[in-house]
Amino acid sequence: MVFSFRRTTALLATTTLVSLLPLCGHARAADQMQIMERQIQAMQAQLSTMKKEHAEEVKRARAVLARQREEAENNPYAQRGRYIGQPRQAAQPLISVRQAKPGADDGRPPSDRADVSSWSDFQRATAQDEEVTVGGIKVGFPGGRPTIQSSDGAYALSIGLAYHEDFGGFFNSGPRAGETRGAFNGFTSNQRRLRIPFMFRYKNWVAAVTPDFGANHNDGYVGLYEGNLNYTGLHNTVLTVGYFQPRVTEEDSESSNDFFTLERPSITDMVRNIAAGDARFSVGGLHYEKRWWVAGYFTGQEWGHRNASDMSSTYYGGGSGSTVDSQTGATLRVAGRPVVTKDVDLHIGASAISAFKVACNTGTDPNHCTRSTSFGQRPEFDIGEANLAATGGISNAAQVWAAGPELGLRWRRLIVKGEYYHVGVQRSAPGLKSASFQGWYGSAAYTLFGNPRMYNIKEGAFGAPGVKASEEFNPALNQWGALEVVGHYSVIDLNSNLNDANAKNVIRGGQQTVWTGGLNWYPNRHFRLMLDYSRFIVSRSNQATNTAGRTGNSIAARIQAAF
Repeated sequence: MVFSFRRTTALLATTTLVSLLPLCGHARAADQMQIMERQIQAMQAQLSTMKKEHAEEVKRARAVLARQREEAENNPYAQRGRYIGQPRQAAQPLISVRQAKPGADDGRPPSDRADVSSWSDFQRATAQDEEVTVGGIKVGFPGGRPTIQSSDGAYALSIGLAYHEDFGGFFNSGPRAGETRGAFNGFTSNQRRLRIPFMFRYKNWVAAVTPDFGANHNDGYVGLYEGNLNYTGLHNTVLTVGYFQPRVTEEDSESSNDFFTLERPSITDMVRNIAAGDARFSVGGLHYEKRWWVAGYFTGQEWGHRNASDMSSTYYGGGSGSTVDSQTGATLRVAGRPVVTKDVDLHIGASAISAFKVACNTGTDPNHCTRSTSFGQRPEFDIGEANLAATGGISNAAQVWAAGPELGLRWRRLIVKGEYYHVGVQRSAPGLKSASFQGWYGSAAYTLFGNPRMYNIKEGAFGAPGVKASEEFNPALNQWGALEVVGHYSVIDLNSNLNDANAKNVIRGGQQTVWTGGLNWYPNRHFRLMLDYSRFIVSRSNQATNTAGRTGNSIAARIQAAF
């Protein structure tokens, strides 16, 4: 551009000088000066015009460069795409915000587990959520959980929270003559759960790691809830390997953020821990459709179960440094929905679980080991109190199993459900009979206001009430969230062979009955306040806290946060 301008200037000067030569010999000096001045003025006018044109060209070039620089910053891969033959994309702003779709979220609490969904489900949830894009990285809250992901969603990291703080106490629960008092506090508190689920995703591969800072009946212990690898690329299927909570029984398939009352009924808590429970090594998977659900897992030891220093800190009894042969087992659950309408959901199912090889621990003889098991349950309020119903150790336990049906019905805002399980312990020594136990429960929940509980096809269970964003607690707008009234009746019978002549066959674990009623208030999808009253009645057992039978009452509350 500069070269062209100089060349034109030289040409004009040369032309002017050549045109002046003939005039030198034929005109007077004054005439020659006038002609020269006019030529110079014409040249100056032409130069001025050329300067203006040059300035405009420079301005346009700078504008093009500025646009190219902005495009490169907003879309750094566009230039690479042109080199490899991809169509050029329109420049995108550095920061953009996409609003959530109206009505896309039903406002139900997030799970207490990592979000292990298929890549397509994850993208669908992301598309329904409000989202901020910063330089090609997307930040949003799909399903109510903070999530960072790449522009195509192939890479993602989600962080969640399940925070349950319980407080309350017992009254009229004192021991009778000769019984040990037990830890039945008049008032105390317990960090029941403090889980922080981490989900690391690459397309349909998901790693889930969830530490738990409320991993015991008392404050102060840290444990692991889950640490596993999952593949979700098959239709409505999740395949899992690692430390996991295998889904068995209807209550155990629910997230703890969805429970009717503070604790599971005693029988489902007892059954699940035969070969499942929290942080159990598992290999298996689940599959769901709109009308049916199935899950099965091969299982091993619980996390930390061979750690001698963990004797009293893991949730269900701790580890043992003398374990020389870890437990193996399996679980199976099948559920269906034969009736599905707007107002009615009918749920039926069955669960089975077995520890077909009980863990073997060395005793006084290091060359041999013993296999034993035990059962015990607190009166369904978990703030560190003692067991009243418990079998004590059951020796020579070759195999432990449980099986039973489950039934549930939703009619509009009302849900009723129940489960029954029979538990068996096969014993290996001569003269020892198998032991058998049983238990059942019935529960009901009615949503007074807010979105009622609905069926969750991914869990094969009933989820919590929902609070849409437009209905969150705000007294100024006469909005109160959701409120439900709940109750259940729960029984476990831990007595077996009471009339047998061989004292080694007699197991007096007691029969425990618990009546519970309560209220659950959801101001929004992320928070819940629970209040339960329970009455427990336990027949005598071999526990020092319950040699004559014991009754009592408790009042308990929970503050819950779920993200």
